[in-house]
Amino acid sequence: MSRAALILLCLAAACDRRPAEEIESAAVVAVKTAPAAVRDIVGVVHATGVVAPAPGADLVVVAPEVARIVEMPRAAGDAVRPGDVLVRFEMPGSAADVQKQQAEAARARAAVDQARAAQQRATDLFERGVAARREVEESRRAAADAEAAVAQADAALAAARTLAGRAVVRATFAGIVAARQHNPGDLVEPSTTDPVLRVIDPHRLEVIVSVPLADVTRVRVGAAARLVGIGPGGGAGIDGPALHVVSAPALVEAGTATVPVRLRPAGPLAAPVGAPVQVDIDAEHHARAVVVPAAAVVREGEETAVFVAAGGKAQRRRVRVGLADADGVEIVSGVSAGEPVIVDGQAGLPDGAAIK
Repeated sequence: MSRAALILLCLAAACDRRPAEEIESAAVVAVKTAPAAVRDIVGVVHATGVVAPAPGADLVVVAPEVARIVEMPRAAGDAVRPGDVLVRFEMPGSAADVQKQQAEAARARAAVDQARAAQQRATDLFERGVAARREVEESRRAAADAEAAVAQADAALAAARTLAGRAVVRATFAGIVAARQHNPGDLVEPSTTDPVLRVIDPHRLEVIVSVPLADVTRVRVGAAARLVGIGPGGGAGIDGPALHVVSAPALVEAGTATVPVRLRPAGPLAAPVGAPVQVDIDAEHHARAVVVPAAAVVREGEETAVFVAAGGKAQRRRVRVGLADADGVEIVSGVSAGEPVIVDGQAGLPDGAAIK
């Protein structure tokens, strides 16, 4: 065969070859459809958080001054009742200060007695015409100054006794010892970085979540929420009581783009304090929205589309989506209620393809 004939044969074969898309579209594709439903849909804010004691349900014992521990009758995990001794400190500085202030108060009272006696003598002498009025006035001022000194000494003594009274720390509520960092005989510093003991009430727990800044305006006080997983990855859904938001987003956490929000459970939480959890918070509510299964939505770059089954063909519709929940996605425009949308088999399906 000559070279020219070969070229003509190739050109003829090429002219007879149809585009791949036409061949694919000629085949009937089996798909699965579901009707676009009309129902209420609630937007959800996904957030991560930790289980934490509620306000007033957490007691961290810190030494009031440099002190030595002389008694710690409770171990980690032990139950405590209100009034139980948690820690007893030995604080020589406080004891010495109490003694000093007691002596100062005694001297101040003695000075008052002397000033009053001097005032009485001056008054008697003035009445007999022996002393001048100026001496009486000076004795009155001296007595008043002595009484003021007594009040000042009593206040200093009360403050010293209050500080000394902190040598014994008692439980203020019923709970359990969550952590114990020291033992009797240890010398401890008056610093929050060196806590001695921590007591929590396991029956009064909350969840503190970090809400992204973009979702802050969607969270409202009183909104319902629920635990959906535990751990950094979320994991499987966990059993737990319903939650509701009890604090409004107010302050951005330092170094993050999130805002802490407190959630209070309707019942006891089974998770321990500090456990990381995943939470869904109910946000916007749209009534009678057009909703399709999430599997029907196809995202290609910045464009979102849905395939609708009509007349044995697959019609690709560009849509605008709204809220989403666990069961579907709201379609704001592009699909009408009741239209059958393809939920399976639309991957790679061209617009106008034959379907069954």
